[in-house]
Amino acid sequence: MSCWQTIQDYALRSVSGDYNLLGWEFTIHAERLLPKTDFTLCQQFTLIGSGMIWNVYFGVLALLVGFFIASAVAVGKSARSAWLRKPSEWFIFVFRGSPLFIQFFFAYAVFLKLKQAGYMPWLTSAQAGALVVLVLNTAAYSGEIFFGALKSVPKGDIEAAQAYGITGWSRFRRITWPTMLRLAWPAYTNEAIFLFHATTLVFFSGFPTWRQQGDALYYASYFADKTFNPFVPYPILAGYFILLTLCVIGLYGLINKRLNRHLPVERKRKLRIRPNLIR
Repeated sequence: MSCWQTIQDYALRSVSGDYNLLGWEFTIHAERLLPKTDFTLCQQFTLIGSGMIWNVYFGVLALLVGFFIASAVAVGKSARSAWLRKPSEWFIFVFRGSPLFIQFFFAYAVFLKLKQAGYMPWLTSAQAGALVVLVLNTAAYSGEIFFGALKSVPKGDIEAAQAYGITGWSRFRRITWPTMLRLAWPAYTNEAIFLFHATTLVFFSGFPTWRQQGDALYYASYFADKTFNPFVPYPILAGYFILLTLCVIGLYGLINKRLNRHLPVERKRKLRIRPNLIR
């Protein structure tokens, strides 16, 4: 089998199946059976790359949803009312104080009980339940980052806004929130990088893969088990994540330039990537 034929057969294996999106039905075709013998580099690159689709899915959606939750949590933690402040503080404390790996198992146990009771059975699937855990986890870490930035907003900016008659929601939307993002963005970029790396933990969680169509680590582990040689599939997996990290750095760097476009050159905050070695 040629490499091009392998790509055609396996490139979309991790997402193959029948779909119904808003009444529009379509099918993604791919080879169902995994290779059993004579494993080639092309097969390993293709299948591990196919699994990366799920890692990107988990990371992108968790960041999009978690960003807005984190903003609300940061505002809640800085509120004067204890009814808003205490739930935000406890939310951050619980999800930052417990390992992400344990959160996956605990969430699966809870979602399984709900499924047995007849409520929301879809939450026990990896593409839904694991995503919920990642959203809440990144929202807690990002919320603490945003809270620190919110407290660092210069008082002079607030006083200047008040002098111009900008108060309430308008002041938050036009002054406070953009300044908070500008101050928090370098640290938030590190959180985004770590989140994409953390998506590999879904493979070890209790959430089952959909029809044996797992993420990139699923396929890397498959090849390592079959060939008894982990020094080929795992470096391939690491290479894919390095490329993904470079994409995140590039995209977030462009956003960082946009947020700091009004500042003089000497005051612009540059991104400093400091990946977390342990969560």
